[in-house]
Amino acid sequence: MPGRPWTRDEEETLIQMIQSGETTLAIADKLGKTDHAIYEKARRLGISVSVTKGTSTLTSTQISLPTELPTAEEALKMLAAALQEATHAGLNKVEVLRLQTLATIARTYDSLLANYIRYRQIEAKLNELEQKYVELIQESKNDAPKSDST
Repeated sequence: MPGRPWTRDEEETLIQMIQSGETTLAIADKLGKTDHAIYEKARRLGISVSVTKGTSTLTSTQISLPTELPTAEEALKMLAAALQEATHAGLNKVEVLRLQTLATIARTYDSLLANYIRYRQIEAKLNELEQKYVELIQESKNDAPKSDST
């Protein structure tokens, strides 16, 4: 069940307390919210905050989106670097998981990039056909017999 909406004052207090290094539990206590609500609000505001529960830690960092998509070649180079790194002996569990995640992301990117390219090709073809259709309509209007009203 969702809690009550955030007020502007609560948002400002949240920002000030995070900047001063307060824990999410202390902030939650002061604002009468859950630590999860603090985490989510910080994430939505683009503020980095960490919540630790037991042995796991959540950090509310935002992913910055690139202005340009990496080319297939650039994506392959990143994957090749990950593969090279995976050949080193003695990787710890976190490094192995990170490399597995990277491989999964690379497969997903490959699939999405292929779909995106097909979509752009279809879109270009539709635009071309639409232009031809407009030209045909113009030609048919110009070629239509004119009626004499005399």
